[in-house]
Amino acid sequence: MSEYYNSKRTRGLYEQDSKEPFKISRSKLELFLECPRCFYFDRRLGVSRPPGFPFSLNSAVDTLLKKEFDIHRAKNKKHPLIEKYGIDAIPVAHEKLSDWRHNFTGIQYLHEPTNLLIHGAIDDLWQNSKGEYIVVDYKATSKNEKIEVLDKSWHDGYKRQMEIYQWLLRKNGFKVSDIGYFVYCNGITDREAFDAKLEFDITLIEYKGDDGWVEKTVFEAHKCLNADEIPEAGEDCDYCNYISAIKREE
Repeated sequence: MSEYYNSKRTRGLYEQDSKEPFKISRSKLELFLECPRCFYFDRRLGVSRPPGFPFSLNSAVDTLLKKEFDIHRAKNKKHPLIEKYGIDAIPVAHEKLSDWRHNFTGIQYLHEPTNLLIHGAIDDLWQNSKGEYIVVDYKATSKNEKIEVLDKSWHDGYKRQMEIYQWLLRKNGFKVSDIGYFVYCNGITDREAFDAKLEFDITLIEYKGDDGWVEKTVFEAHKCLNADEIPEAGEDCDYCNYISAIKREE
């Protein structure tokens, strides 16, 4: 059992002398920004953070939204939400969209200076009348207030997520709008009964991205992977702070 575990741990980890491109997902770049130490343990040493609970309801909303927008994509028509907000856009029927949506492929770019293959799976892609591609991301939650702005601290990660997708599309040679959109689904809880259905308020939130930080972060993540010493923890890393607290008590 221990031999199996050790071989499983070392599979897919970064090796300094390897000539093969090393895949880094959008979420792993976000992990590096959050905590270089956790990133190093994960991608270099094979010790990942404990897994969180899967957001099955969010995944269901994503799947249904994709199906809904695909109906209008096939008809080359605007979705009613796009019409409602007066957006100059239409769901684009790109031949690679299915690949770009897939978690294990996504849209990819080989960053040759570091030999890191950066990838991320987008939710949707629209196009405006200028021929620019528009990155669209779906979000689902249940809050008492109407969600119309991204003003919470955790929303910074959402914004970076969109900016990485914009960067990846540009690196693949596409003309990309700085403006992206979040389709935000907020579960309604003030109904008298459940009646075997959950209803949502849906808002469309515009966001102007700036991907200028992405390439610098790729270089920094690469430097971290090649370090011979384990880096310092991120200041606000709950995982590392928890481990430190345990060590102090011991």
